[in-house]
Amino acid sequence: KLEAAVSSDCTTVLQPGIFHPAVFFLTGIPSLETSQTWTSIPFCCLYVIAISGNGMILFVIITESSLHEPMYYFLSMLSFMDLGLCLSTLITMLGIFWFTAREISFDACIGQMFFIHGFTFMESSVLLAMAFDRFIAICNPLRYATILTNSRIIKVGFAIVLRGTTALVPLLLLLKCLSCCSHVLHHSYCFHPDVMKLSCTDTWINSAFGLVIVISTAGLDSVLILLSYALIIHSKKAFGTCVSHISAVAIFYIPMISLLLAHRFGKHAPPLVHTLIANVYLLIPPVMNPIIYSVKTKQIRKIVLKIFLSKLI
Repeated sequence: KLEAAVSSDCTTVLQPGIFHPAVFFLTGIPSLETSQTWTSIPFCCLYVIAISGNGMILFVIITESSLHEPMYYFLSMLSFMDLGLCLSTLITMLGIFWFTAREISFDACIGQMFFIHGFTFMESSVLLAMAFDRFIAICNPLRYATILTNSRIIKVGFAIVLRGTTALVPLLLLLKCLSCCSHVLHHSYCFHPDVMKLSCTDTWINSAFGLVIVISTAGLDSVLILLSYALIIHSKKAFGTCVSHISAVAIFYIPMISLLLAHRFGKHAPPLVHTLIANVYLLIPPVMNPIIYSVKTKQIRKIVLKIFLSKLI
């Protein structure tokens, strides 16, 4: 009904035969539309935890000179990516719950996809860099300082940003070549497979190119991370310092793989399942990463406790 009501005024002709909706309509949580204000409470709590937690990690690493080491530089990159991922969806998600603001323009949707997928790919690269850091620290500790110099870490950071953004440009430009027959998205933010499904034209190029990008970024990163830990285990050395990183890898890749599988093979699953997986993919890594590293990393835990105690006193 919503699509029929707006179809007359939300389609813009850009080229002959190519039709783009002027606006998309985002979706909150199915079957809970009447209680969206109450539904927003847990989401607000998750956003507060994610933003404050990652902000605290960044503040501690920047201000504490004893943490100016490769491991913590990579951790600060991870926290920055998590912050970016949260802020990319904060307005649209809370706008739906608080003001029932479901509309998002086509260009704004493309922009949001750029940041969501960009920060996701960059976070995958950061996790790979952290795995390499742990591999060198455990298997070749004497050369750790000479391999992971500050200049090389800066170059790695630039490479991560470049890799995470350049691959997205052609992927998102391909969306402009599609004609959309529907305007209602199934998530509270713009997600590439979700937008692609609205097309009434052939999307095999978009789908194939998207799959290639995912395999060449997150897919390749996950294989190399597994390889690094296989080498660590093969060296028969303790990797107690890797527990935090292993947890971060698990809470990042498991929701992402679940969401991709749900979009490709879960067409007949209830809409609520897709919504829950999409929100877990989006919010759980930024929420859990600062908690994991604050609890498992003694240096960060001591400094965070010191800051809180000084505030209380």
